[in-house]
Amino acid sequence: MPETSGAESADRYATLPSGMTICFRDYGDKADPAMLLIAGLGEDLTFWSDSFVGSLVTRGFRVVAIDNRDSGQSTFVAAPPPGLWRQLTGRPRCDAYALADMAQDALGVLDHLGISRVHLVGRSMGGMIAQTIASTAPERVLSLTSVYSTTGAKKVGQPALSTIRLLAAPPARTRTAAVRAHLRITRHIAGKGYPIDDAAEAALAARGWDRSAGDPAAGVARQIQAIQRSGDRTAQLNRITAPTLVINGDRDLLVDPSGGEATVKAIRSAQHVVIPGMGHHLPEALVGPVTQYISQHANRVGEGGSHVRIS
Repeated sequence: MPETSGAESADRYATLPSGMTICFRDYGDKADPAMLLIAGLGEDLTFWSDSFVGSLVTRGFRVVAIDNRDSGQSTFVAAPPPGLWRQLTGRPRCDAYALADMAQDALGVLDHLGISRVHLVGRSMGGMIAQTIASTAPERVLSLTSVYSTTGAKKVGQPALSTIRLLAAPPARTRTAAVRAHLRITRHIAGKGYPIDDAAEAALAARGWDRSAGDPAAGVARQIQAIQRSGDRTAQLNRITAPTLVINGDRDLLVDPSGGEATVKAIRSAQHVVIPGMGHHLPEALVGPVTQYISQHANRVGEGGSHVRIS
């Protein structure tokens, strides 16, 4: 477990006015600046590794991690999931929720905790949710870090055809199948510079399966259509005023690096870090560097940004 200086790390729950119950964990000293971690598609809060959370706590932040709706211990909505054809053609059902609804879930947790302003860190879909919060509730945001995410524009950030084929496979219906599927997709998207730790990833996937309060496959399908329903958010990103850091690798087969480039262009004065060999994964070897980038960025609130390429 992370070194949390006596912080709470058990699952806790916030029941929101919308009827959603969002699970969260709260780490670190409550007197420290708050940082909200928002995970990606189909991920629960445990996908932020203990070492990642612990590194941020050690660097002086109170860290709150949440299960998005339709993942982990949070509410799994009652609406039927979209079929594969709807997902492949980008035609969400009429009852689909949007990224804006997921952003309201995150803000609801902050309200529950009495946190007025926060440093936002989101990865992949979580980056999209964080971007949405920063553009619609700027008064709540101290800084934004968007990790291997994109703008929703159709010409950027799209998955490789090889990835689409993997994602279109029949969903896992057992714990064992879920672990195998996670290993298969993670090996594919992790990036050539950072091979995955099979044992650690298998344990992560098994824990995620065990924590799920609903049907993980249905949850992922509804989250995909939330992204699709939200469409191209470039104009929305133009309104972001919070100091912004964009991090992505140069070997991402799930969200093409062009998504990071487009995000930087859309958000004025955004900083950009490109990590060679990194894909759509945060391996243990990058925990130190990435948390250092995030903490340095958060600590620079109020200073001007610049474009940085790491090689």
